[in-house]
Amino acid sequence: MKEALRMARQAEALGEVPVGAVLVHQGEIIGAGCNRLITDADPSAHAEMVAIREAARHQGNYRLPGTTLYVTLEPCSMCAGAIIQARIARVVFATPDPRTGAAGSVFQILDHPGLNHRCQLASGVAGEEAADLLKSFFRRRRQQAGQ
Repeated sequence: MKEALRMARQAEALGEVPVGAVLVHQGEIIGAGCNRLITDADPSAHAEMVAIREAARHQGNYRLPGTTLYVTLEPCSMCAGAIIQARIARVVFATPDPRTGAAGSVFQILDHPGLNHRCQLASGVAGEEAADLLKSFFRRRRQQAGQ
């Protein structure tokens, strides 16, 4: 999760919402990403998607079984769909997303019994640090908008 937090800070430095993700296979990071929506002019360039794309290229396969995704914010429904399609085994997220979270906060996609793949889920790892990073980012944004 430390590396995912580092990626979140990289997103913040780009002016993006500070979310970072890393995908790990057998103890090795095979994909890493940060939010790049504005930078890439791509609404699908969430941290998870960037990390999944990099990992798929690294593995030479669109399926990523036996991997764990560490992400600083609970995945949205788009990212959850990609996680299911990639067959990622486990998702560990730092802090919940009460507005768009798809790992239990708003939807439960990652462990839905109707789908052909389910992920193991864990949350709260470095949750306070990730939440503080997001809160301070949006606080600064609101202050800048008010000036």
